Amino acid sequence: MSFVTRFAPSPTGPLHLGHAYSALIAYDMARANGGRFLLRFEDTDLERSKPEYVQQTLDDLTWLGITWDAAPLFQSQNLDVYNQSLAELISQGLTYPCRCSRKDIAAALSAPQEGAPHHLYPQTCKHRAMSDRAEGDAIRLHMDRACDTLGNMDLVFEELGEINKGTYHIDKNALMRDVGDIIIGRKDIQTAAYFMASAIDDIRQDITHVVRGVDLFEFTQVQVLLLHLLGHKPPKYYHHDLIRDDAGKRLAKRDDARAISKYRNDGATPNDIRQMVGLL
Repeated sequence: MSFVTRFAPSPTGPLHLGHAYSALIAYDMARANGGRFLLRFEDTDLERSKPEYVQQTLDDLTWLGITWDAAPLFQSQNLDVYNQSLAELISQGLTYPCRCSRKDIAAALSAPQEGAPHHLYPQTCKHRAMSDRAEGDAIRLHMDRACDTLGNMDLVFEELGEINKGTYHIDKNALMRDVGDIIIGRKDIQTAAYFMASAIDDIRQDITHVVRGVDLFEFTQVQVLLLHLLGHKPPKYYHHDLIRDDAGKRLAKRDDARAISKYRNDGATPNDIRQMVGLL
């Protein structure tokens, strides 16, 4: 049986310790199982993704001793692939266009919505047909129809990470009640939303084990749903703990988390990084 993992950063800033931790876990798992490790750049944020961050990522991974077994995949070069998957869901009648801004949604949710969780999309545009889609509209998944389409199919995925380890059977009623009509098609560049594009690429790259932070665990049930709607079985998942700062806050690029390149320039070794993240 094949064993394939991946590391899929967004090149919107330098890698920090949290990225190194995730990449090293995925790499070590692949090598320990005689498998393959792949690299993907999720660079559909065209404004913030920069070539210099791509190169810095390649340099940092190489310095850490990480090698990859195929040329990196760039999502920005594959938008047509994600649009084909969107078109498939559209053809099944499982979508509708949405023109609502965040302000519109907040205003609608401020009105009484008996029985509706406060964070759900209030279905303002649910009556609209895809033929009515205009420039600047997002695409939402009609969750009720999506779940009905799958009927009695058991939506199941296996979680291997220690935090949430187990076999999960997704409750379709809970998806309709607690997740609702999520955006699956972006309005800015007319392609699939991040979590959908990521799931599609996991299938395209034959990923068998998705390794990522536990902050993305809640995305999994939606990705599994989408994969089944598109006729695919999901990979296995391994959600690891997060690397946090001294205050217990998750490291993030936007908070200027210390870059791997900074540690490197200050004389740290790859083993120092492994020790910092608890892998030595």
